[in-house]
Amino acid sequence: MKDKPVRSYMICTAPRSGSTMLCGLLAATETAGDPDSHFHNPAFADWLDDYGLNQTDYDSHEDAVRAVFEAALRRGTGGSNIFGLRMQRGSFDHFMQQLECIVPGRMSDVDRIETVFGPTLFIHLSRPDRLGQAISRIRAEQSGLWHRNADGTELERLSPPKKEHYDEAALRHHIAASEGMDAAWETWFEREAIDPLRITYDALAQQPNQILAEILTALDLDPAQAQTVEVPTAKLADETSREWRARFLGQS
Repeated sequence: MKDKPVRSYMICTAPRSGSTMLCGLLAATETAGDPDSHFHNPAFADWLDDYGLNQTDYDSHEDAVRAVFEAALRRGTGGSNIFGLRMQRGSFDHFMQQLECIVPGRMSDVDRIETVFGPTLFIHLSRPDRLGQAISRIRAEQSGLWHRNADGTELERLSPPKKEHYDEAALRHHIAASEGMDAAWETWFEREAIDPLRITYDALAQQPNQILAEILTALDLDPAQAQTVEVPTAKLADETSREWRARFLGQS
């Protein structure tokens, strides 16, 4: 247990693990920050664009990095006292490289993170059903639709719709990729002596308010807030998802 109150949390995850739902639940409390992938793309130029900043306005790269992290802290707290961050594994190495620019020296990754964000709760959100995760990923890529609001309207569309089609090779690729990302998180947790709060996609989907209450408790916030929070997203899985699953298992 930390000696100081938690000031931030990092949701360590991989695509299609339920993180958008979890971020929405946490943000809806209005006391647990505004978690999002504040450092999503592993490219510093994209970070500057996300926050409306220009490299030429700063005397050095380090100054620009510091400005980005300051902007992210403002956005990620959402008017609360807690900073929330969703960290996809594919963005993590670049995130740590940039963090080292403003917090140099020999220290652990956790020490470097907490120097900037304060005492941090690490949450590991995973989806043990790798096939379901892969199906969800491919359908999102093909359809362009990544998330729906709870009322069924589109929440996040990244490209125009394309006809969805079964692709066994792509499924196997994404299954292996998801396994690799979770394995990388586990290696990092072990190296950094982190005992994360562990959450699975299924538990979150089945008992979202209970999972939210557990996180609020870990953040030293009132878990009763979770009782009135509504689930912000709708599941996208449907008959097509079930057909692809049956077809893949029949071929394996």
